[in-house]
Amino acid sequence: MSENQKIAKEVLAAIGGKENIASFAHCATRLRIMVHDKEKIDQEKVENIDKVKGAFFNSGQFQIIFGTGTVNRIFEEVKNLGIDSSSKEEVKKQGNAFQRAVRTFGDVFVPIIPVLVATGLFMGLRGLLTQDEILSWFGATPKDIPPNSLLYTQVLTDTAFAFLPALVAWSAFRVFGGSPVLGIVLGLMLVNPALPNAYAVAEGTEKALTMFGFIPVVGYQGSVLPAFFIGLIGAKFEKALRKRIPEALDLILTPFITLAVMITLGLFAIGPIFHSLEEWVLTGTTAVLNLPYGIAGLVIGFFHQIIVVTGVHHIFNFLEIQLLEKYGNNPFNAIITAAMAAQGAACLAVGLKTKNKKLKALALPSSFSAFLGITEPAIFGVNLRFMKPFIMGLIGGAVGGFLASFFNLAGTGMAVTVIPGTLLYLNDQLFLYILTNVVAMAVAFTLTWLFGYKDAPQESSLNKEMKEKETVNKINNSLTSLEIPSPIKGEVIKLEEVPDPVFAQKQMGEGMAIQPSEGKVYAPFDGSVGLVAETKHAIFLEHKSGTQLLIHIGIDTVNLKGKGFTSYIKPGDPVKAGQLIMEFDLDVIEQAGLSSITPVIIPSGLPSVKEVLPKRKHSKETVLAVQLG
Repeated sequence: MSENQKIAKEVLAAIGGKENIASFAHCATRLRIMVHDKEKIDQEKVENIDKVKGAFFNSGQFQIIFGTGTVNRIFEEVKNLGIDSSSKEEVKKQGNAFQRAVRTFGDVFVPIIPVLVATGLFMGLRGLLTQDEILSWFGATPKDIPPNSLLYTQVLTDTAFAFLPALVAWSAFRVFGGSPVLGIVLGLMLVNPALPNAYAVAEGTEKALTMFGFIPVVGYQGSVLPAFFIGLIGAKFEKALRKRIPEALDLILTPFITLAVMITLGLFAIGPIFHSLEEWVLTGTTAVLNLPYGIAGLVIGFFHQIIVVTGVHHIFNFLEIQLLEKYGNNPFNAIITAAMAAQGAACLAVGLKTKNKKLKALALPSSFSAFLGITEPAIFGVNLRFMKPFIMGLIGGAVGGFLASFFNLAGTGMAVTVIPGTLLYLNDQLFLYILTNVVAMAVAFTLTWLFGYKDAPQESSLNKEMKEKETVNKINNSLTSLEIPSPIKGEVIKLEEVPDPVFAQKQMGEGMAIQPSEGKVYAPFDGSVGLVAETKHAIFLEHKSGTQLLIHIGIDTVNLKGKGFTSYIKPGDPVKAGQLIMEFDLDVIEQAGLSSITPVIIPSGLPSVKEVLPKRKHSKETVLAVQLG
């Protein structure tokens, strides 16, 4: 069994098994799981699994952070265990309306981001190769570059945005259950060369067509919202048609009607309406980013990583795409890069300062992950755990964002940040980009080192634990014996007479048994509840001396699955001697053909117990005398 297979099985067990999974998916860093019962998840167990950087609930999802690359492999191993990841229904139902909308928006845009990332990198490389300083290293000038080579780079950099509506409509059809190929065709219709080019109309070199005397019609090169809503409405329209059109005609009529109706709506209604909305959103975004004195960077740099914690940061994908499509650059990227670099630096400060080996082993790789553009391991695994490093990272992000905005930094692409993000600034911005991020990191690192993290709380915790152990030892030393009365009214019998070889042969420990005369269990001493079986037939109590007591109500009563039992306690509860802690129905046990004989046992191997002396007594008198060691 490979390591990733083992991890997948451990994850499955810790979240309550296959039957507790409603659906699951993954993003760049997280396994995102919808569960039926949140209470079945053992979060501490999940966080202790190898390669897990953190786990938390967000937007109705249980999210397990593995980091980029690793999450893909774990996702595949979970699928190989027979878990179906294709169902979206449970995902759509959970979370509030805004969370569901953002999640759906992300589902549409996340698959096309890799193409836009590649396009941005091509833009950065083209900017590098056309710089005078770079060309001078090779004894060349911009005039020496062959025109055809620049044309080739234009093919690399312009194609994705020229046909962006086709990508968006394809993805929307896929997400909303339509035929993706219809989405592609509808998207291509929006940018058909027969329509006036949107860029040319904007520049005044072409005029928009006027339909019905008042509706302007142009191509939708670079548009996002019209293609998104055409995809959403088109997919649902296609699904409705397939339910009503006979199967014999489905192949012909469904695509024909879908394309005819949707392109008509797209050009004459959906397109004009949502393109106008798109322009308003872009105008508002641009106005915020153009606030003077670096205010935009200060605010966005501080709050961006808080928004990442909420999980709704995918909404910014739309804004970044719009900025790139309209202006050819992305100032938002420079600001959020500083915010991410600062969180990485705060995490690095914790990793270098702590003496806790486990924390160091988590913090150092997580900080490096942040410097590669993935901050979730640093945020959830380290910074949020201690909170102050997270706050210091926010301050560093605000300072870095301020500088990015003040210097008017803008990347040539999106979705790559920090170290990989340098490829988006391979023009005359490179030095300022590096300076901005170094300052953000330095502020976050310094503040975290000085004020954000101390190992002292861990030391005090250790001292507290040692003191608690010393207190327990003092209690143990002050007690030499413990007399335990019967927890149940009835006849006391020898353990050897119990009709179960496990108890009769004292495989679980020394003790006595009770033939109950009534169905009530009382705490025999002051202490706490260690365990109550899920079927309520067994209880572990713990005395302050460390002595444990097992009360096993009946023989094979586990088969009743809790029927006839009423518990008044739960694990961790304190109990007082004489307190009613459980009731059981003797008639239910008898009707099931089971014995109600109840073993009362001191488990073997307790370090606090030197000797157990059973005494054949009755009711409230001593049934067990324990010599403490």
